[in-house]
Amino acid sequence: MQVVKVRLRKPRRVFSFLCDGIPLNRDDDCIVQTDRGTEWGICILPPEPLPAEMTSRFSMKVIRRASRNDRNAQENLESEERKAHRICFDKIKQRKLPMKLVDAEYTFDKRKVVFYFTAEDRVDFRELVRDLAHDLRARIELRHIQVRDEAKMVGGIGSCGRALCCTTWLNDFKPISMRMAKRQNLSLNPSKISGQCGRLLCCLAYENDQYETFKRRSRESADAQRTTGEAGAHGNADAPALQEDSPGGRPQRPRREEREPRRDDRPPRRDDRPARDDRPAREDRPPRQDAPPPAEDSLVPTDQAAPESESTEMDEGGKRRPRRRRRRSGKGGGQA
Repeated sequence: MQVVKVRLRKPRRVFSFLCDGIPLNRDDDCIVQTDRGTEWGICILPPEPLPAEMTSRFSMKVIRRASRNDRNAQENLESEERKAHRICFDKIKQRKLPMKLVDAEYTFDKRKVVFYFTAEDRVDFRELVRDLAHDLRARIELRHIQVRDEAKMVGGIGSCGRALCCTTWLNDFKPISMRMAKRQNLSLNPSKISGQCGRLLCCLAYENDQYETFKRRSRESADAQRTTGEAGAHGNADAPALQEDSPGGRPQRPRREEREPRRDDRPPRRDDRPARDDRPAREDRPPRQDAPPPAEDSLVPTDQAAPESESTEMDEGGKRRPRRRRRRSGKGGGQA
């Protein structure tokens, strides 16, 4: 027993089929049996040997290689699909259903018709199915698809000038986030990073791993330089090195007790200078040794004391000599 890779028409997806001695080459047309019935397919990879114990894993198989009559029948089938698409579109417009018809597909035996549509909310299309079954005389299936599957089925040309990746070779859609565009320093304008489907471009994920690896290595080298003291803050080699990166990827500042002490915490410049609170009061200070003792004649009673603005001095004859008055200004005073 052999296994072969075959791509179906709608949607363009690749599946594995059992092939029992049927000669197939790449890009050969073939008729296959699927869960929905007989369908048309294109061979992608030639048949490969398959162990007998793995045969039970595959339920679909290749019936035959496509002949000239099969190709003629397929051309007639495509014209019938266009007719069914037009009928379904008129019925949707007549009933004013909030849905967008994308495509219609007939099985190769014309027993079943599948209509693909997109819609933002759930749609009650039971009456629509009855009308289509009455007009087409076949089994009707309406399948809701996403906007990316719509672009895959319709096809088109991308911003790079080539056919869409999802139409040519891309099989599965991977989740794309805005973080990928930021990591690659791309413009965040939605019109420049969105595809035909209106979602973010699938090609943003192609080089995302390389950008992530490069930035991780750059961050590790920068952390190594900070720990070794080669690159400090503001170019100072004696600056305290930053701690290891936090789980979020941002460097943490050293703790408060590890930083340089503030000005309030530093010791005084002169240790022999007593504090202001420890100094003795003015009246408790000892008198100066070089000042002469006051004369007895200069002592006057308290009630006859001279005003504060006048003071006396003793001359050589022992007589008192009046001193000049000092005028005090309102802002702290000064000599006249």
